[in-house]
Amino acid sequence: MRAVAYKIPQPISAETSLLDVDLPTPEAKGRDLLVEIKAVSVNPVDIKVRASAAPAEGEYKVIGWDAAGVVKAVGPDVTMFKPGDEVFYAGAINRGGSNAEFQLVDERIVGAKPKSLDFAAAAALPLTSITAYETLFDRLKVQDPVPGAANAILIIGGAGGVGSIAIQIARALTGLTVIATASRPETQAWVKELGAHHVIDHSKLLAPQIEALGIGAPAFVFATTNTSDHIASIVEIIAPQGRLGLIDDPKVLDIVPFKRKAISIHWEMMFVRPLFNTADMIEQHRLLTTVAELVDAGKIRTTLTETLGTINAANLKKAHALVETGKMKGKVVLAGF
Repeated sequence: MRAVAYKIPQPISAETSLLDVDLPTPEAKGRDLLVEIKAVSVNPVDIKVRASAAPAEGEYKVIGWDAAGVVKAVGPDVTMFKPGDEVFYAGAINRGGSNAEFQLVDERIVGAKPKSLDFAAAAALPLTSITAYETLFDRLKVQDPVPGAANAILIIGGAGGVGSIAIQIARALTGLTVIATASRPETQAWVKELGAHHVIDHSKLLAPQIEALGIGAPAFVFATTNTSDHIASIVEIIAPQGRLGLIDDPKVLDIVPFKRKAISIHWEMMFVRPLFNTADMIEQHRLLTTVAELVDAGKIRTTLTETLGTINAANLKKAHALVETGKMKGKVVLAGF
């Protein structure tokens, strides 16, 4: 099968940072689906792994954690899907990725593709949807109000991949007032279009902007990027007994200032369930099913903003370089081989 892979972790500008290769087609066993990949999206995790994780000696490493495709074969223990089904998923970080013609993925972390979307539009959604959904409902538990706080959530980095879908899921499934941050006119317009009630500028002091809204201290803060840069502001903004969720990797994160307000800190890692084969792993299938239903009902939309052609090394290099800028609006996708 055709695939895009690497042997040595390198900067994306290196000639051999990603390569077009031919690899054996894997065989579906157990609860695995063998999926023919139709479209993929690129996320910050692709950048981190490509730049730091080496494959075993003499082997290639295939990355990619967002896909939409068609089930070609199923393992003997599969019960929820059959060949011919159209699916979307993010996969598992400890298995071969989606930048290949075929990929194995456990059925418990797969959802049926939204019927109203093509493969490219669907491929933009899984990883960010899982991350946003788990942060909102499993980590922050936004369904449980914080006494005395404004029933509101501040989403820092609202125009990025995770922020773009978190705004929509919060609007579709909760009664939260959604405040999103964005610093450029085009990203501010984007988050408004996605449903944010209020938009503030994260390049300026956040606390005065929150105070000017007149809604009170938000119960929840979801920091999708540059968390360490905003710690002092978050401490000032968030309500006593509030909850902070984050997904990035600060080199240093001083959480001591949160003690005075008894703020709980929640780290989201959407690969935890498949990585550790948790007892509730099937929750990712269920939440992707919910996301597909919301899309088909017209309540949320794809966050695809750019398509860079077919799945090959040259186009994936362009996509990685784009994501590395940290200024993405929505998601970038590649479709077809």
